[in-house]
Amino acid sequence: MKICPNCRKTYNDDGLNFCLEDGSVLTLVADKLPDTVMMNQPRYTNPNPGVGANQPGVRSSFGNQENYALQPKKKSSKAWIWVVGILGVLLLACGGGFGAFFLYVASLDTNSNVPASPTPVRGGGTPTPTPFPRNEVKNIDLQEWVEPTSSFGNKSFTGGEFFMSSKKKGYYYVVAAPEEYKTGSASTSVTMRNVDGADSTLGYGLVFHSNPTPLQKGYAFLLDTKKEKYRVVRHEPGKEIDVVNWTTSNAIKSGSSENTLEVRDTPDRIELYINGEMVTTIKNSYGYPGGVVGLYSGDAVNVAFKNLEIAK
Repeated sequence: MKICPNCRKTYNDDGLNFCLEDGSVLTLVADKLPDTVMMNQPRYTNPNPGVGANQPGVRSSFGNQENYALQPKKKSSKAWIWVVGILGVLLLACGGGFGAFFLYVASLDTNSNVPASPTPVRGGGTPTPTPFPRNEVKNIDLQEWVEPTSSFGNKSFTGGEFFMSSKKKGYYYVVAAPEEYKTGSASTSVTMRNVDGADSTLGYGLVFHSNPTPLQKGYAFLLDTKKEKYRVVRHEPGKEIDVVNWTTSNAIKSGSSENTLEVRDTPDRIELYINGEMVTTIKNSYGYPGGVVGLYSGDAVNVAFKNLEIAK
């Protein structure tokens, strides 16, 4: 018996060499087929970017909210191998005079994709926090964010809190507000809690200066309350790039306790606060002009958000 490798049609005529359907070269069928092998399904990265606003029966006031993306893997630079090799030769030639310098270079962070860390805000003559007048405050009704439903993330509203999570670990789920909720020249804040105190390597928190279509361009200020760490990332299509690597902070309330994140956009810098304490600052080099606020949850962690507001 012979079989077509493309259309899988079988032929009993062993003298036939070509498929009568598509012309492919036929192959012999083995007496015993190999055992079935279960393959892992590939993970989708930012699928269906246009789903949401134009579908019948779907609330369009929040634009394209359906975005679900895999945490990108970081590429490590190999340049340090050459540096270590050259210094090793020098070390042998000079009898150990370069030993201390060799150890210092070998301990450097080799991730070439991570920008330089921002100026720390504790000690060392760091700028003081910028007061915000809060003349106009917009409180965002998170109950309206439950619709439309998503096949990639979970959303619900109970007891004054908006619950949100990605449906799989290793993924993050982002929802962005419509264009009227701009974060430029504003103080943007939200209170949140990790409901179950669960682990998360991606974090959860506040999105700002974002394209109304999420994950196209913008920033996210994220916490891991279990490890009492924060980080800042920026987004490009299909990419999540660290701006500030995971950093420990005493300002974070651990476990499932409530934490309030605040982002103050000033003319010179963006100030990032946890529970009223400024923990770091960054320059707005990549934000979306007229960007909006949003929320982020990663690793299938159930996060409860409330009191999302923008003050100017």
